[in-house]
Amino acid sequence: MIGFLIVAITILIGIILVQIGKVTDLAGRIRGEEESERRSNNAQAIWLLVFMVVFLVFCVVSAIYYKNEMLGYGPHISASEHGGRIDNLFNVTLFFTGIVFIVTHIALFWFSYKYKAREGGVGKFFAHSNMLEGIWTIVPAIVMVILVTQGLVVWNDVMPDVDPDEEYIEVEATGYQFAWDIRYPGPDGKLGTRHFQLINLANNPLGQDWTDEKNIDDFHATEIVLPVNKKVRVRITAKDVLHNFYLPHFRVKMDAIPGLPTYFIFTPTTTTEEYRERLSEYPEWQVPADPDDAGGPQRWELFDYELACAELCGKGHWSMKRIVKIVSEEEYNEWMLSQPSYYKTNIRGTADDPLGRLLDYEIEERADELTTDFESALILDDPSEASIILKNLFFDSGSAELEEDSQYELNSLLEILTDYNDVSVEISGHTDNTGDANANQLLSEARADAVLQYLTGQGLDASRIQAVGFGQNRPADTNDTPEGRQNNRRIEMRIISQNF
Repeated sequence: MIGFLIVAITILIGIILVQIGKVTDLAGRIRGEEESERRSNNAQAIWLLVFMVVFLVFCVVSAIYYKNEMLGYGPHISASEHGGRIDNLFNVTLFFTGIVFIVTHIALFWFSYKYKAREGGVGKFFAHSNMLEGIWTIVPAIVMVILVTQGLVVWNDVMPDVDPDEEYIEVEATGYQFAWDIRYPGPDGKLGTRHFQLINLANNPLGQDWTDEKNIDDFHATEIVLPVNKKVRVRITAKDVLHNFYLPHFRVKMDAIPGLPTYFIFTPTTTTEEYRERLSEYPEWQVPADPDDAGGPQRWELFDYELACAELCGKGHWSMKRIVKIVSEEEYNEWMLSQPSYYKTNIRGTADDPLGRLLDYEIEERADELTTDFESALILDDPSEASIILKNLFFDSGSAELEEDSQYELNSLLEILTDYNDVSVEISGHTDNTGDANANQLLSEARADAVLQYLTGQGLDASRIQAVGFGQNRPADTNDTPEGRQNNRRIEMRIISQNF
């Protein structure tokens, strides 16, 4: 119904305009062509002056009215260290271009009024004026020099790269149709290398080289979280077409180009919560975020910084939005610790893992775990009830010879037993039920003895350790599945005495 009314009103307005045109034409014929043209020229000249006044007033009033919605004004002053210089550059540019805008429009419409057609009027013609040419050449040149010079100064302040010796956080943003892959370095603070030929959308979307140790602790994030007042270097690239890394509230904007990494450096100065508090002081933000839920959260309470793509990269361009959170350093460190390494959770131990059996971080983590398990057993009323599985002991199938990687677990155990030199332990070997039971018994005894021989060979008092084998008689899991049988093939340690 509303659509029909709009169409009907549009048609009616068209008919009215046509009829007005016909009446005007008829009135002109009655008055005479020259009189009609004179009246028309006078009317147009006056209406052009009216339009000029209304237009300029509208521009100024609307700019003042909407200034709090524009970057750089009201609550939207920059949230980064460098952003104020960029805003100042825009203000200087606006000052000069605003003067030109107003002066040229006044001149345009005033000339249309002053030099309207008159009976007997003749335009003055002159071919050359050094003064005019000097004015419109020298004045714009001076203004351009001021703007360009200030622009170069701001550019040089904003765009230098970081000093390798200074403290900063590096984050990588990779654009693609239609999202962003965000990668952070782990505790080592370094991003690992990548190569486009290694990209696999199933399990390696960024083409990380897993043979580079710096990649091991890198993690992928679903949002950008950064600490306030810390310098950030964003490494920017793209997989497919041109994108643009745009953080409007921080005055950060840089193209993401396939095959050509770019960067931007900035320091956030306002946390998300502080920016929300700033917004809460303005009436236009003190309204419900959902107009249909008057009792719900207000608009300022749901504000978030955002990452957008400022390049027209395809029909899904609008969806390339990511939340950006600026938090305290303590909150940032807590968030970092909660993020799992992409390699450890998606690649480690799979067919795509090119690395060896044990890595440095696994050795360190396992040493801490073994110490915790041992000390937890010591405080029990009866420590002998606690059996500790020695996880990283490796044997070939059917063999009792320890493989090289077993030394890390055994050296950790040796260090613990050296620190607790009044504790005696039992090392027990276990197997699954595959094969002959007597052979399994002998194999379990031989493997337990291999552990004993290694420890005593490193100087541990032989009186503090004994080795036994239980074969397949004490399963820890079912023998009906491969996983269960793997769990049953184990070496355990048990505390048998303490001489405190």
